[in-house]
Amino acid sequence: MSYTTDEITSQPDCWARVLRELPEHAAALPKPGEHVAVIGCGTSWFMAQSYARLREDAGHGLTDVYPASEARLNRPYDRVLAMTRSGTTTEVLTAIEQARPGTRVTAITAVGDSPVADLADDVVCLPYADERSVVQTRFPTTQLLLLRAQLGQVTDRVLDDVVTALETPIEDELLEAEQVSFLGEGWHIGIANEAALKVREAAAWWTESYSAMEYRHGPIAVAGPGRAVWSMAGLAEPLVEQIRATGGHLRQARLDPLAELVVVQRLAVRLAVAAGRDPDRPAHLTRSVVLQAS
Repeated sequence: MSYTTDEITSQPDCWARVLRELPEHAAALPKPGEHVAVIGCGTSWFMAQSYARLREDAGHGLTDVYPASEARLNRPYDRVLAMTRSGTTTEVLTAIEQARPGTRVTAITAVGDSPVADLADDVVCLPYADERSVVQTRFPTTQLLLLRAQLGQVTDRVLDDVVTALETPIEDELLEAEQVSFLGEGWHIGIANEAALKVREAAAWWTESYSAMEYRHGPIAVAGPGRAVWSMAGLAEPLVEQIRATGGHLRQARLDPLAELVVVQRLAVRLAVAAGRDPDRPAHLTRSVVLQAS
């Protein structure tokens, strides 16, 4: 069994633990009314996208989101929230160093003695959600669940749904699809982006991700027999009809979107193994991107 599989199956325990720990982490997280910039790279950027939309929808304040390499932290933010598993990613560290003086920095990381922890004013450390595999699974979902709970979202269902996600059969049409497009709406768009990345990373599969309403503006042209569309949220019936008319397979989310992502993680491992790839150590990838000074 791969490390990735072990880490995927450990998510119910990680999620339950992080919800118990919310009171001890709450003071470090953005406060209602703060103008916040959220930064990350790769998977962390996609979790940041979801959190930023959730925070604004909850009425907690303006929340901008950037890939760390494109962050514009010279703007007057009250707080920067940096999301980074390793705490060593060069772009995240560089962005924090360029923040305006007086901007408070919170880091969510799995490594408490990392460079990002040294730079941050507040640190939320989730070491039990760290991973041995290069491909992230339990760390991003655990940190996003913490942030959802801090925003006041009811999380009872998600703890049940993640157990279901580990037991849900994966349709043959998904295992056999040559291409998968993931769709989202609102905060689910970040989840769709992460779903597509997960399958690309682990299995080198052809995946794409889109806002559901944007999907019909061109991307639907690639749908067809032998290909699949997987929505992280419910779809309007006219779009459902359009997708089905292409002959492609459609799966609509049956679980909380974060739990639905767990099913995608399982698909990624299955496809990687079928392709003879190592899901723990995909080609060309490393645990953290650390750039050499030019």
